[in-house]
Amino acid sequence: MSQDNQTTVREVLLLGFSDLHGLKILVFSLLLIVYIVTVTGNVLIIGLVTTSQQLHSPMYFFLCHLSVSDILIITNIVPQMLQVILEEGATIPLASCITQFFFNGASASSECFLLTVMSYDRYLAICNPLHYTSIMGASLCNILATLCWLLGFMLTLIGTWQVWELQFCDPNVIDHFYCEFDPLLELSCSDTSIVEIVGFVLAIPILLFPFVFVLLTYVYISLTILRIPSTTGKQKAFYTCSSHLAVVCVYYGTLIAKYIVPSRGHLQNLNKVLSLLCTVVTPLFNPIIYSLRNQEIRAALRKCLQM
Repeated sequence: MSQDNQTTVREVLLLGFSDLHGLKILVFSLLLIVYIVTVTGNVLIIGLVTTSQQLHSPMYFFLCHLSVSDILIITNIVPQMLQVILEEGATIPLASCITQFFFNGASASSECFLLTVMSYDRYLAICNPLHYTSIMGASLCNILATLCWLLGFMLTLIGTWQVWELQFCDPNVIDHFYCEFDPLLELSCSDTSIVEIVGFVLAIPILLFPFVFVLLTYVYISLTILRIPSTTGKQKAFYTCSSHLAVVCVYYGTLIAKYIVPSRGHLQNLNKVLSLLCTVVTPLFNPIIYSLRNQEIRAALRKCLQM
């Protein structure tokens, strides 16, 4: 292929969901409502944690950062997706496409690390309660939160830089509703083997290590809870980590399923659905799970509404 053909692609056509037909307005309206509810719910959690003295604890501090991550994820994807649905396909600059890929990966990676830190917080609170306050102080919380964001953005930047160095050729069509790793590589006329290897290697510290760490912490948490003699004590201990455990199951469940299912071939539509769960549904679930299952959040909300 000639050099001219390799450098002509400057825009990307996102096809989105090409088989919506008469459901276009319904899907558009539903996604718009989900987006508004998700952003509102996460902003509400941030506001409650910031203003309510009773929520000034490490668990809610990290929950605040988790809400910021959810807002970034869904805001990076949904506005563009609404345009794609409404116009039945939308053209965006290639630079904007790669930028969207970067911010989605960075936010999702940071969320993986934040969920890992939150599991460590629950492990200390249940398995080492006598030293919890002295270990999980404000300075350590700030350091851990900063590391989560720095690692998420820096590791994703490595993969994004590899993608940015590729050359892209026609056809410039991505059969998806946002710019994702595999569809971007399909557009490239360069050798993508190194980029694929780098992506696989980066998935180990971003996805595999945090997932294994979370599993191990909950094994220790479960063993500690089982050793508590009273039923009331067991219920109270499990309650302190039930919301986080539910969020972890939803997030890692959809994320792992998404990366197991191929993004090419006849399973591409299933991959789109799983991508929708990761980028839209999961950020919606997080504030719902924490608000419905957490008495302190509900109490802070009632107190705020009564003022």
